[in-house]
Amino acid sequence: MAIQDIYPTALRLLGRPVLVVGGGPVAERRAKGLLDAGAKVTVVAPVASENLRGLADAGLLTWEPREYRTSDLDGVWFVQTATGTAAVDTQVAADAEAQRIWCVNASDHESSAAWTPAVAVVDDVKIAINAGGDPRRAMALRDAVATALEAGDLPLRRHRKPDAAGKAPAGSVALVGGGPGDSGLITVRGRRLLGQADVVVADRLGPRELLKELAPDVRVIEVGKTPGHHPVPQLEINRILVDEALKGNRVVRLKGGDPYVLGRGGEEAEFCRQNGVEVEVVSGVTSAISVPAAAGIPVTHRGLAKGFSVVTGHEELSEVPARPDHTVVLLMGVAQLRDSAAALAGSGLPLDTPVGIVENGYLPDQRVTIGTLGTIADQAEAVGVANPAVIVIGDVVRVSPFAPQHFKTADYSTISPNRPRVRTN
Repeated sequence: MAIQDIYPTALRLLGRPVLVVGGGPVAERRAKGLLDAGAKVTVVAPVASENLRGLADAGLLTWEPREYRTSDLDGVWFVQTATGTAAVDTQVAADAEAQRIWCVNASDHESSAAWTPAVAVVDDVKIAINAGGDPRRAMALRDAVATALEAGDLPLRRHRKPDAAGKAPAGSVALVGGGPGDSGLITVRGRRLLGQADVVVADRLGPRELLKELAPDVRVIEVGKTPGHHPVPQLEINRILVDEALKGNRVVRLKGGDPYVLGRGGEEAEFCRQNGVEVEVVSGVTSAISVPAAAGIPVTHRGLAKGFSVVTGHEELSEVPARPDHTVVLLMGVAQLRDSAAALAGSGLPLDTPVGIVENGYLPDQRVTIGTLGTIADQAEAVGVANPAVIVIGDVVRVSPFAPQHFKTADYSTISPNRPRVRTN
């Protein structure tokens, strides 16, 4: 049988009687697949595998512990042979052909009236691949396609929205953490949901390049904020999410970093649930950790720092330990940098504590500025440091390959972090 002779289709076997002849591993796999499709499965075999017997004992299928009879085909819609004995499989296939019943002959795919494809399910999409009678080839292709769908590399977005009753399906909201901005740092789950979106509510600091890959009819609603400038208030963002979901849309709230790390994700999720909208939260790579790492700065490091605090303004600095061995990460802190440095110094943090500022983390124009608590405000003003930037305060800055040599102690002068994609002043 040539692949050109096959007419691909899908069988709806819910509640229909089907027959599996054979009791070994192949018969077991096919019986389970037929059960998953809702078929009423009868297995005919003198001996059955332990799993098949277990399914029979549980009442999920019927097992006839005997040899095959032609009368077993009476009233059957579909047949799978898998005895491992070519003569028996051929007889079953011939009987099925005589009664015009579709039959898969596991012993002879060339003469089989039907083929069973390699199958995978991703969301509500079922992938079925035939590969010229080569099962391993079919399975390899199936796995590759499924992986691409899972990763969002292939379009999984639905286009036909009304269901069989003509009603719009329920919409949903996914709060997706997009990471620090590099499109390669979004999670696989986040990328997949973005590919399924009907509406994307986008932040300014998310992975913007991914928006260019969306289908032309996907609506992008811009709600980005800058320090001191919130053109779309948070309450209005919450309402947009709910309103779009209630229209039956799959809504992705694409945020920079992680939705729950100083990202108002908790408020958005709570508002959705209060209004009866299904919401999923997809964690992202927070800029508080990833952006320092882009400059070779770990927020913790053996012998230098065992913990860290993430804050957004100098008002909170009185609550964090004022020690060089406790890392302080400042987000959105450029405008208050001088006040923050003064607050930490006033709490007892030494003025020679290293400080690193990483602007535009992971982007082509990333820049690193390194100084001390006593000098960093003047340095930042001199070079024009601007948001988006992450400020790291503590001894861990000494590990950065961009730290001045006199910052490095004898113990840490040989440390070689992964080479980051940065440029220095």
